[in-house]
Amino acid sequence: MNHPAIGKTIVAAGLKTNYHEMGSGRPVILLHGSGMGVSGWENWRRVMPDLAKRHRILAPDIVGFGFTERPAEAQYNIKFWVQHLTGFIEALGLEKPVLIGNSFGGSLALAYAARQSDKLAGMVLMGTPAGDFTRTSGSSAWYYEPSLENMGALLREFPYDKSIVDDEMIASRHEVTMMAGGLDAYRALFPEPGPAGEQRTVRGLPPATLEQVSTPVLALHGREDKMIPLECSLRIVEHVPNAELHVFGKCGHWVQIERKDAFVEQTLNFIARLAA
Repeated sequence: MNHPAIGKTIVAAGLKTNYHEMGSGRPVILLHGSGMGVSGWENWRRVMPDLAKRHRILAPDIVGFGFTERPAEAQYNIKFWVQHLTGFIEALGLEKPVLIGNSFGGSLALAYAARQSDKLAGMVLMGTPAGDFTRTSGSSAWYYEPSLENMGALLREFPYDKSIVDDEMIASRHEVTMMAGGLDAYRALFPEPGPAGEQRTVRGLPPATLEQVSTPVLALHGREDKMIPLECSLRIVEHVPNAELHVFGKCGHWVQIERKDAFVEQTLNFIARLAA
C-alpha cells in the first residue's frame, strides 16, 4: 500500500500506529480532527514543515482513523483514545510534549490534560468542543457515499472560503477513505445522527473538568466556524485557569489551513513562551 499519508509505524498501547515526524527539539504532537478520510498527514501536512523548523513535530493517526491498526473488538470512546495517546507518548519516550489539537483532536488533548496536566508543557486548541452546545443536523459524513464529488461537497462544509478545497485535497481524502476502511470504519466511531434539521445537544468536557486543566492553553477559533461554535472556545478560556484566546474573522473550522501563516506564528510564539 502506497500513499503520502502512510508514514512511520510504532506500537502504541499495543496498536500499530501510523505517524509522521519532522524536525528536532521540543516534542510537539499534532492531533487531527474527525471526518471521512482524515489522517494526521491530511490535517497537518501544510504546517508541519514550518513548525519543524523549531521543534520535533509528530502527527499520529489516532486509533479509528487513517492507517493506524483498528482492533476488531475496540469500543471507541474518549477513554480508549486517551489510552492510545498515552501509549504513543510513552512509546516514543516524549517528555513534556506540547499538544496541538484540531476539533476532535482538541477534545482528546483536553481529556488527556484533565487526567495528567503535569505531563504536558502546553496545548494549542482549534475549534475544540467544550461544555454543551446545540448543533443542527444537516448533511453528514455518516451517510457519505464514496465519490470525488461527494467528498468535495463534504469538505466544503468546513471552511469559510470554499475555494480552499482544491482537487488535490479532495482526491487525497477520497483515497484515504477507500484505502483505510471507508464507511464502516467511520460509522463505527459515531452514532447515527438525527434527521436533517433536527436540533441535538453535543457534549464536550464539562466546565468542572476544564477547571482541572492546569496546562497553559492557546485557544484558536474561526469566527464563522459552523461545526463547533465560538462559544466553546469562550468556555475554555472562562474555565481553564491558564488559557488565552485568539479569534480569526472570515475563518471556519480549519484554522491551520485557512489562516496557515497566522496559525504558525501564533503557535510558535506561544510555545516559545512556555517553560522549558
